[in-house]
Amino acid sequence: MATIAERGLDGLTMAGLGREVGMSSGHLLYYFRTKDELLLRTLEWSEGRLGAERSALLSRPAGARERLDAYVDLYVPDGHRDPHWTLWLEVWNRSQNADEDARARQAAIEGAWHRDLVALLAEGISRGEFRAVDPDRYAARLRALLDGFSVHVAVGIPGTGRPQVLAHVAEFIADSLIP
Repeated sequence: MATIAERGLDGLTMAGLGREVGMSSGHLLYYFRTKDELLLRTLEWSEGRLGAERSALLSRPAGARERLDAYVDLYVPDGHRDPHWTLWLEVWNRSQNADEDARARQAAIEGAWHRDLVALLAEGISRGEFRAVDPDRYAARLRALLDGFSVHVAVGIPGTGRPQVLAHVAEFIADSLIP
């Protein structure tokens, strides 16, 4: 993941990656078959780690708004060339030509983030912490907002650094979700 973030996919060769991890390119291809499979497996590994972190923060004994803020904080990239987001961008870029299995695996990753957000929103609504919105529809819109802003942060568009994005999202949530 660090190599992809540092060099981008164009700078990543199986031979170069093999040298960095102490394997031959043939060995890497034996296990991963293609560069796309290597990318997707690396993303799944990274998402597994983030999923465990997300689960822990969402199960904390805190209010729904505090946990929603933590969800957003975890979602938004740390900054330009954030390794996880750089990997996501590379996988998304190659998705147009992905097979059904790869698309299903990407959908599973997206689905986990979505389900967790829907459950959190439903809990906040039931406790009166959030306005009565359709949790599924609101989650889809909030994630689209987060994705758009996150791409800007990850690619380093001026004026859309992490602090600015977190402020925009907090304002959106306050305006649209908080009673």
